[in-house]
Amino acid sequence: MSDSATTPAPDGSGPAQLPEPARPIAAGYAFTGPALDLGALLWDGVCHPEAQVRVPLPMLNRHGLVAGATGTGKTKTLQLIAEQLSAQGVPVFLADVKGDLSGIARPGQSGDRVSTRAAETGQGWSAEGFPVEFLALGGIGHGIPVRATVTSFGPVLLSKVLGLNRTQEQSLGLIFHYADTKGLELIDLKDLRAVVAFLTSDEGKPELKGIGGLSTATAGVILRSLTAFEAQGMADFFGEPEFDTADLLRLAPDGRGLVSVLELPAVQDKPQLFSTFLMWLLADLFHDLPEVGDVDKPKLVFSFDEAHLLFHDASDAFLDAITQTVRLIRSKGVGVFFVTQTPKDVPSDVLGQLGNRVQHALRAFTPDDQKALKATVKTFPDSPYDLEELLTGLGTGEAVITVLSENGAPTPVAATRLRAPESLMGPVDPAELDRAVRESPLYGRYAQAVDRESAYEKLTAAQAQAQAQAQAQPPAEAPKAPRAKREKAPAEDPSLVEQVVGSGMFKSLARSVGTQLGREITRSLFGTARRGR
Repeated sequence: MSDSATTPAPDGSGPAQLPEPARPIAAGYAFTGPALDLGALLWDGVCHPEAQVRVPLPMLNRHGLVAGATGTGKTKTLQLIAEQLSAQGVPVFLADVKGDLSGIARPGQSGDRVSTRAAETGQGWSAEGFPVEFLALGGIGHGIPVRATVTSFGPVLLSKVLGLNRTQEQSLGLIFHYADTKGLELIDLKDLRAVVAFLTSDEGKPELKGIGGLSTATAGVILRSLTAFEAQGMADFFGEPEFDTADLLRLAPDGRGLVSVLELPAVQDKPQLFSTFLMWLLADLFHDLPEVGDVDKPKLVFSFDEAHLLFHDASDAFLDAITQTVRLIRSKGVGVFFVTQTPKDVPSDVLGQLGNRVQHALRAFTPDDQKALKATVKTFPDSPYDLEELLTGLGTGEAVITVLSENGAPTPVAATRLRAPESLMGPVDPAELDRAVRESPLYGRYAQAVDRESAYEKLTAAQAQAQAQAQAQPPAEAPKAPRAKREKAPAEDPSLVEQVVGSGMFKSLARSVGTQLGREITRSLFGTARRGR
């Protein structure tokens, strides 16, 4: 193997040094425009640095899949892609489940393994750190707190987090509708719990008949689910200030794309929560970004780690909403990479939209593994490789790749030895990470939680007012009043419902998300609320 450049074959099909079957593969990656360099072509176990495997920058909003067994290098592949996107002025969002992506902020460390990999792949490696913003769900862990209001999160995604069935999900939607129309702002979980508790109280039960026949039993199930959810410490994820997803689209002062790393190790034991929160971030971007069509480079590339958790036990309606969001967000300049173990973890309707594929090694130790391997092979175009054999024999940092070419056609399947990331391949020190968080321009905006007046406070105040009026003594009778002319009894106090719905207290406040009292919030495919920027 030689590291020197080679001349193209006379027919232009590829470098002359390559074996004949590999030349059309190499030619399929000879793009003329800007592209990310992923690695070098492998053929018969030999790495050919003169045959670079690349992905065109404009095609990265056509979505992608990074898959492979544990320990095969998926995280490093994401790091490699994020570095090159940032260098070309594209912001990136990374979900860091294991906590080892924070090193992208610091220059990497040279060594024999890095030098060898760089030589094998024809990479001019140099240590470099990249501009990073560290985020954390609800501020649990290291990072700028990412919170969502309950009303913005919406009933569909919240039902997924709470584990509600289809009927209960529909009932939760009615509760959101009721709160919207009555001006009861759902900011945090205690707001939603207060509304559900009111609707199941003696005073609120009549309201159930007016919002579509919500049963008391179902409302009770939702209330118990909310209470249990709060008891697990989930309340911190909902509230204000709500994270503005436009902050994911920023550039660093030097023009490089900002890499937003959502640190998730502190919530690893709550996979349903963080996967659904990732979907909220994506849905919120979808709501707010304008249509841009085909662009020279993406406005954002969003990685969705542990993607199988999102699809597990999802209803058909939920899957349809995911599919439509993924299909349509491409035209808004956002590319999405799903990260999971095998393609079968992703529904076929979603998988069919993932034009860029990086498949790391798979294991075939059990009958189920072998079945998954065969299913994975069927998702690739025809190839001169024996993919079943190849996918079980790939080493760490090697993958089978096919992407969309500059004209949108799939490239040939290419076994690839991937380049080494130039940033630190491991976590940074927690103290250093915390210091970076405190120095962030976002710290002052999001660090301190705010608990303003919303549904809980309004319902509590209305209930207290009703109790005070009920305990008030009736006025004393006038002296010497004839028995026949006794004054009429005081008019019956208005019910709690009437006070909650009609009091001036509600008419004086507008919803923080820009909606008016008495007008239902416009909601999306996922039931999430649209926000003004």
